[in-house]
Amino acid sequence: MFSPDDLLDLGRTEHRVIFENVTHAWEALAKIAPYLQFRLKPGIFGKLIGKPFISGAVFIGKGTVIEHGAMIKGPAWIGEGCEIRNGAYIRENVVVGNGVVLGNSSEFKNCLIFDEAQIPHFNYVGDSILGHKAHLGAGAILSNVRLDHQPVVVATTEGPVNTGLKKFGAIVGDRAEIGCNSVLSPGSIIGRDTIIYPGTSWRGVLPPQSIGKVVPQTLTVTPRQQRD
Repeated sequence: MFSPDDLLDLGRTEHRVIFENVTHAWEALAKIAPYLQFRLKPGIFGKLIGKPFISGAVFIGKGTVIEHGAMIKGPAWIGEGCEIRNGAYIRENVVVGNGVVLGNSSEFKNCLIFDEAQIPHFNYVGDSILGHKAHLGAGAILSNVRLDHQPVVVATTEGPVNTGLKKFGAIVGDRAEIGCNSVLSPGSIIGRDTIIYPGTSWRGVLPPQSIGKVVPQTLTVTPRQQRD
């Protein structure tokens, strides 16, 4: 249920070595930093518009466009043909595939993003993995720390699974669609080809090819009283 192959097409990232000897997909999060430490060869081969901030520990592939106002602190590895838009904030230990959009006022930290994923507007992605063509609607947040600061657990129908991680946001499977202003609680597992409706607060496991939503409350409309 939680293996990388259950959730992600490992052929859609050139960084699949991160998943070697991984039983549960979230175990790959701890391998991002050492992977970059030993394999990252900094270089800028894309196009810079204006003066974005890019540290020395960053690789940017061919055809990628970095817009003015973006900040890439690194270490970070950004693939080919990506759009890094104005206001994107890429912190430490971020691995981005090819054809990815990272957008305005979005923050990224210790995450792995597969090819052609889109995170375009007002998003937070911390300690998370997004699969091939996964998409976050505007304002969608992947929360990565519990309020009580205890280790993150994955809530399942058979009981909680302790990940042992103090920081873990979500695994978002291939082609999953997360609606605008949704919040995924720490330890969320979102299966392939799923949809989470806008404004949903999600916790736990969403099976593949499923829809997650909040049952809408009844909306009552009454006429206003007219003043004399």
